[in-house]
Amino acid sequence: MLRLKSLMILDSRKAMSLFPNGKLLINTINAHSYNTAQKDKLFAEALQQGDVLIPDGASIVKACRWLNARSKPTERIAGWNLFEFEMNKLNTIGGKCFFMGSSEKVALIKQRVKVDYPNIEVETYSPPYKPEFSEEDNRAIVEAINKANPDLLWIGMTAPKQEKWAYTHWHELKIHCHCGTIGAVFDFYAGTVKRAPTWWQRHSLEWCYRLLKEPRRMWKRYIIGNLLFMWNICKE
Repeated sequence: MLRLKSLMILDSRKAMSLFPNGKLLINTINAHSYNTAQKDKLFAEALQQGDVLIPDGASIVKACRWLNARSKPTERIAGWNLFEFEMNKLNTIGGKCFFMGSSEKVALIKQRVKVDYPNIEVETYSPPYKPEFSEEDNRAIVEAINKANPDLLWIGMTAPKQEKWAYTHWHELKIHCHCGTIGAVFDFYAGTVKRAPTWWQRHSLEWCYRLLKEPRRMWKRYIIGNLLFMWNICKE
């Protein structure tokens, strides 16, 4: 079982500037991923064993304070914040960024990066769309990433698939860079899903905006999921 009380979680956006150079696995945690990790042992292990865990949800920030947890983040750090920070940093010096995700999204992302980050060269890989990858699929993904030898790696396959894949194959990846698992950011940056306006983000209501936009798809995640999150936190 994943226990929020004992997790090491990044405390602020400012702390991102202290990330060490070299190979670094960065994951995010929110109420939904916390709930999912309660019944998915490998996912829980992936979140615990990664190098950096970012609080991508106001509920995580508040729950850490309420539990008097080991880590007490002072603010929400969205996957989008991580993405912008790392991309801006790489753009200042120039380098190669690798996106691993669906073909539709990475094609759109590649076009936009050319405009937003002109000093970044982009390579992409789109694995087959299936619930589980075969050994051959996994080998092809690893080989594509290693061959590219990127200066920054983004993996976007939605949670918990992306975190479990990165964790399981981490030692096979011969990279020297930061790697972030940020599936939702692929949607936002590609423009296939609209991110909540700034007002909603600032008031910790981005989840509510997504619920209003996609009620049929999101009601279980946010209505039942938020209640389950509170129940799980109380059990800690």
